[in-house]
Amino acid sequence: MSNASLVLVANAGDSSIGTFRLEDGALSRLAVTGGLKGTGTFAIDAARGLVYAGVKGDPAAVVTLELDRATGALAERSRTDLPGGSVAYLALTRDGGALLGASYGGSYGFIAPIVDGVVGEPISTVEHTYLHSVLPSADDRFAHFVSLGDDLVATYAIGDDLTLTHVQSASVPQGAAPRHLVLNASQDAVYVVTEYSGEVLRFDRDVATGELALRTAANITDLRAGLVRGEIEADPVARGAVWGADLHWGADERVLWASERSMSTLTAVPVDERGRMTAAEDFTVTEPQPRGFALSADGRFLVAAGERSTTVSLYAVDGERLELLQQAETGAGANWVRFLEA
Repeated sequence: MSNASLVLVANAGDSSIGTFRLEDGALSRLAVTGGLKGTGTFAIDAARGLVYAGVKGDPAAVVTLELDRATGALAERSRTDLPGGSVAYLALTRDGGALLGASYGGSYGFIAPIVDGVVGEPISTVEHTYLHSVLPSADDRFAHFVSLGDDLVATYAIGDDLTLTHVQSASVPQGAAPRHLVLNASQDAVYVVTEYSGEVLRFDRDVATGELALRTAANITDLRAGLVRGEIEADPVARGAVWGADLHWGADERVLWASERSMSTLTAVPVDERGRMTAAEDFTVTEPQPRGFALSADGRFLVAAGERSTTVSLYAVDGERLELLQQAETGAGANWVRFLEA
C-alpha cells in the first residue's frame, strides 16, 4: 500500500492552486492550476474528488474543480457567484451535501446546498463583522462562525432544510480578534486562535445544544520577541505586533499547532489527556508570514506556506518539534494548505 498523500496549496498572488505529491518524506509538484483569481481558501471532498475554491472578482465566486489524483490537475466543473463578496474560509458538511462559507470583507456567512458537485444559491446567510472562519460539528447539526470584528464565536443550528438558526454568541476578550478554530474528536471542546492577542482560547462545548463556554487560554508567541498587542486595521509588521493566523491539531490531539506571521513562527501548544493546554515552549521559524499550514492525517508531516514566500516547507513532526525536510517551489502569496490521500 502506498504511503503517498497529495498536498494542495493555494497561491493567492498567482491566482493558482498547486498540487504536490508527498511520498517517502519528499514533496514533488505535479501540477499548477491557474485562472483562480486571488484564491485563498478551498474545501476538499476527498470521496468525490472535488475541490471547492473561493475566488475573488466582480462578482466573487466558488468554483468547483475536479481533481485528477494521478496528474494533480484540477478541471473546472461549475461556478457559483457570490455577490456579497469573496470568502476567507470554506468548509463542507461531513456528508458533502452542503458548503459553509465565511466572508471577511463582506462580513457575512452562508450555507449552500451541493448537488452533483454544483454549489447552489445560499439557503441561509448570517451577518457578523469580519467573519474569518466556520466549521460544522461532526454530526452536521451545528455551525460555528468566528467573527474577528465582533470578538465572538456564533453558533447556529443547521436545519434539515439547511436553514441556520442562531443558538448563541460566545464572546472572547475585547480586541483579541478570534480567527480560526478546530473542534476536538469528542466534540466537547472548541479551540480558537486569536489574531491580535496571540492566544489559543479553549471553549467547553455542549454536544447536545452546541453552546460554548470560554474556559482557558494559552499564548502562541515567544514572549522574548517583545511583540505588542495587535489592533484592527493597523499594520502589524510596522508596529511589531502580534499577528496570529492558522490552527490545526497534531497527532492524537496532544498538540495544537498555531502560526504567527510577524515573527514567522509555528508554535506547538501542548494539550493533556483532558484537553487542557499548557505553556508553549517550542517556536519554529518557518516561511515568511505563514498564513496557512496543514498536517498529514497521521500527524507525521507538516507543510507550511508563507504569504511573502514562493516556497513551502515540509517538516517531519516529532511531538512538539519540527525537523525541516525540504523546501519546494510553489507560487506567490501562498496562504492555504490541505492534505488528502493520493
